[in-house]
Amino acid sequence: MAERGSKTDRKTALRSRARPVLRLAGRIVAVGIALLVVGMVAVQFARAIGENVAAAHELSSIRADIAALQKRRDEQQRELRRLRDPQGAIPEIHDRLRLVRLNRAGAGSQDRHRLDFFFGNP
Repeated sequence: MAERGSKTDRKTALRSRARPVLRLAGRIVAVGIALLVVGMVAVQFARAIGENVAAAHELSSIRADIAALQKRRDEQQRELRRLRDPQGAIPEIHDRLRLVRLNRAGAGSQDRHRLDFFFGNP
């Protein structure tokens, strides 16, 4: 019986030594899993934040494009209004035909004839 007691004492001693090691290993595994979960959540948040920043930059770029296009449209509408008015169109016509205005020096009868023909006065 004495031998049996010594075997159980050894088993108990091994168990008592193994329990703290197993507890420590279990805690380490639990902490590792918790860190893994926290890391995965952090990666997902970082990805979402990165997508939001990229979308904000794209939105800013689109807004700048819209503003530039609106400015261009306004300029074109002003030019259209100017060109619809005969007094506003004459300088443009002169520039395109490279003519001198009638009231400027050097405008001869030939230039007057060209302008009359252009505006429908024969």
